[in-house]
Amino acid sequence: MSNVKVADGYRNNRVGPILRASPITAGVIEAAEEDNPGKEIRVDDKIAYVRIDTENELILRRETLERALGRPFKMAELEVNLGSFAGRIETTDDHVRFYYEKTL
Repeated sequence: MSNVKVADGYRNNRVGPILRASPITAGVIEAAEEDNPGKEIRVDDKIAYVRIDTENELILRRETLERALGRPFKMAELEVNLGSFAGRIETTDDHVRFYYEKTL
């Protein structure tokens, strides 16, 4: 058994997108808050990119993004602005889901 202690910062279950700064960023933040009721959505704005995350699972629905942006939206547009993400990702034409299968 190892005596190596993992830093607390690496032991979390936070998931979500890391977006390049773009015109859709505010709409994605709004959709994240609406599509994940009861969850604390953390937004870390680093000017060039924005990290949006929460615990265990974060869902973004196309319908919600369209409402937040005030225009039609294709999920591929989110992927173009996605610099990275935390967790695993599941994409469909109607939603994107960031999640972990296991909990630390």
